[in-house]
Amino acid sequence: METKASFSDREMLALRHIRNEFILNGKFPSVRTLMEKMEYRSPRSVSVLFQQLTEKGVLIHREGKYILNENAEASTPNEDTIDVPLVGKASCGMPIFAEENIEAYYKISTRIAHPTKKHFLLRAQGDSMDQKGIYNGDLVLIRQQETANTGDIVVALIDNEATIKEFQKRNDVVFLCPRSSNPIHKPIILTGDFQIQGIVVKSLPVF
Repeated sequence: METKASFSDREMLALRHIRNEFILNGKFPSVRTLMEKMEYRSPRSVSVLFQQLTEKGVLIHREGKYILNENAEASTPNEDTIDVPLVGKASCGMPIFAEENIEAYYKISTRIAHPTKKHFLLRAQGDSMDQKGIYNGDLVLIRQQETANTGDIVVALIDNEATIKEFQKRNDVVFLCPRSSNPIHKPIILTGDFQIQGIVVKSLPVF
């Protein structure tokens, strides 16, 4: 009976970097790139990793190059996932227009993104939400909905510009508040004419 190979933490981290490189740049990472990502000092360490992953069927060595096995997902430990689209970027400073064109799809665990709800990803820009663990360049997982409660971290659309802020409502006034170590950021104060696109579920750093 065939059993699935087990993977070390370093092997799983290398696979994550390899897949991220495919998603973001459409290519297999170079030895130098993976050395930097893994914080290795020698290319030999990366070569050993490549060899181990090839022996376990995740990579294929062909014509002097490594490629990702098309059936790698079936060969590695995984959870149930759903495909979530990355649809643009949103500001954690001043609002920036969020283009509704799908840049890529990410597989997200159903433990994080419930399959009965609609989700999307935005790339965060700026530092106005760093005290909530949302940093410049993070992929922010959003659950799509049009309502929010005080204290929720929301994606709000203001004049076709999307921004990530903490939602606060007092009487008929809405405050979209930064939560930042940078004092330059101030609340956005609204009485209407804006749209909540969703609630932030989790910030996902891209390694």
